[in-house]
Amino acid sequence: MAKKSAVETNERRRKLAASQAAKRARLKATVNDKTLPIEERFAASLKLAQLPRNGARIRIRNRCEVTGRPRAFYRKLKMSRIALRELGNQGMVPGLVKSSW
Repeated sequence: MAKKSAVETNERRRKLAASQAAKRARLKATVNDKTLPIEERFAASLKLAQLPRNGARIRIRNRCEVTGRPRAFYRKLKMSRIALRELGNQGMVPGLVKSSW
């Protein structure tokens, strides 16, 4: 089980990134638009830099929904390999057949 604080930090990052996604996209489009004057693009880049870093999507870490483990994460199932193996052994994952001999 992962530290509760790490899981909660990640959830705060998700909420902040979702709330600021439109604003970030608008500022990035302004910065990347080569037809605008350089002063306007520079001002947009300064505004983008003033936004909180935890609002960026890149700061979000994929974590297991069951255990909170940050490594060996399967995106399709939203869980780690260890949780997948345990639930697969119990027969709780549809379509997963765990071999044993």
